[in-house]
Amino acid sequence: MKSLSFLNVVFALAIAVIAYFALPDDFIPVQLAFIFGLLIGAAVIPQLSKIIADTPKESLVSKGTTTLYVGNLPYKVNEQAVSDHFSVYGKVDSVRLMKDRRTGKRKGYGFVEVDGKSADKMIKKLNDTEFQERTLKVRLAKEKTEE
Repeated sequence: MKSLSFLNVVFALAIAVIAYFALPDDFIPVQLAFIFGLLIGAAVIPQLSKIIADTPKESLVSKGTTTLYVGNLPYKVNEQAVSDHFSVYGKVDSVRLMKDRRTGKRKGYGFVEVDGKSADKMIKKLNDTEFQERTLKVRLAKEKTEE
């Protein structure tokens, strides 16, 4: 909100400066041009910010490969089944299903590395859908943080 106020003041100052140099002194006082600038700025800037907010953003994923987090996977699923399920919507490069180090049993989540162009489509089409009687949670994987 602070930036909109700043833009409003800048817009008003710009109108006042233009009016000062462009209009004769007896046509309109600079103070009145400044007030009109504030009023116009108050009407225009919120509309511009709404238009900017409503414009579609670039894809959240890169053009190369993207890693997707896949949660709530069936514990008995294998990599090939997950790959086959995801490859309906694009190219799958690899599947990593997480296992408990001690027991070797699957944890019910994993990571699917996919073509960056297909990642958004896969998220939209596969998130909250049924797969082997489980509802999948598909999201962009978070970057691994080093501690």
